[in-house]
Amino acid sequence: MTDLNRRGILAGAAAGAVALGAAAAAKAAEFGNPNRPLQGAINSSALANADPGPQNPALRDVLPSFANPPATDVGGMQIPWNSFNMAHKRIQDGGWAREVTTKAFPISKDIAGVNMRLGPGGVRELHWHQQAEWAIVTVGGIRITTIDSQGRSEVADVEMGDIWYFPPGLPHSLQGIGANGGEFVIAFDDGASGEFNTLMLSDWLAHTPPDILAQNFGVPADKFRNIPLEQLWIYQGAQAGPLRADQLYAASSLGRPDHPFIFRMGAMKPTLTQPGGEVRIVDSNNFPVSKTVAAALVTLRPGGLREMHWHPDADEWQYFIKGSGRMTVFNTGPVAQTVDFNPGDVGYVQKSLGHYIKNTGTSDLIFLELFKSDHFAEVSLSQWLANTPRQLVKEHLRVDDATLDVIHKLKNRRDVIA
Repeated sequence: MTDLNRRGILAGAAAGAVALGAAAAAKAAEFGNPNRPLQGAINSSALANADPGPQNPALRDVLPSFANPPATDVGGMQIPWNSFNMAHKRIQDGGWAREVTTKAFPISKDIAGVNMRLGPGGVRELHWHQQAEWAIVTVGGIRITTIDSQGRSEVADVEMGDIWYFPPGLPHSLQGIGANGGEFVIAFDDGASGEFNTLMLSDWLAHTPPDILAQNFGVPADKFRNIPLEQLWIYQGAQAGPLRADQLYAASSLGRPDHPFIFRMGAMKPTLTQPGGEVRIVDSNNFPVSKTVAAALVTLRPGGLREMHWHPDADEWQYFIKGSGRMTVFNTGPVAQTVDFNPGDVGYVQKSLGHYIKNTGTSDLIFLELFKSDHFAEVSLSQWLANTPRQLVKEHLRVDDATLDVIHKLKNRRDVIA
């Protein structure tokens, strides 16, 4: 298992160039074509490939590995790809939201995702969930409010790169601030959850007898005559006032919560920095309140590779923020499938399945890795082999001594991007 103080998760583009050179020197039919019968377009006649079948250019051009997979792909698996770009958007005065849950993405059982935007003054009404909520701001700014189970309040402004975490059952609200409001991505620690099945203040009050409301709050029932009879969900509110004023008004006599509900992930020093990119890791070790979601924010430079690895403790949910990438997932069978990713896309890799992610674009690839866990953990293929007796590796890989020397030097490597 990875010790992040000793090594990393990124590697540089130079190693990829060496591999390409070796591939070019080998026969295509023998190297990179492991399956029988042989697979991939390289083994197909021009006549057989003359008709590509019905084409939807909008999908074909962003998912080239579906239409023309590498010859190393084999078998079939649940597709580890989905996209907010294909999700139905709910638009209201004040903002919009779209979600990817198990309804559209059956493989994603541990994590569900929501992409939401709130305009200036736009409010996601007071509500709570049966699941934990983890979120990162991708554009602009958001004001969050919540209380813990002892009634201690938290009011804070979060900006691009900041995250928040609300444990299950804690009530909260979200409001767009500044001139443009804010956009963010939410992850729930249950793949079937979402923003369309939350417990909302407006719904609860509308479905509570007026005399109960009166007794509960100690005012005449008539005072609630104008409550909304339908959920607000997202609505256009007044611009948020000064943060300090809201904090003072909401302050509890019991003080502040034991742990903050927000973390400045984008502003933190990278956990690891390498020529191929950098990674920031946030879990309960540095964000104690986040007990059920661990996260890594990864940046890959052009040509960079998130090295071959797997996660032994939890499934991995990915959100692609910027750039273009490609991933192959390996399972028993053998089964292997290659998929392409662009901004707004979502990936999913089940626990312990091998995979890598390659930056296939000309700009940085930025994406999130999320896990339903209190800690980040992974196993690196290169480090495993580097810490395995030489003869065993030689017998398995059938490589020369010079290659074994290179692999052994990875024993104490500190890069997880190549």
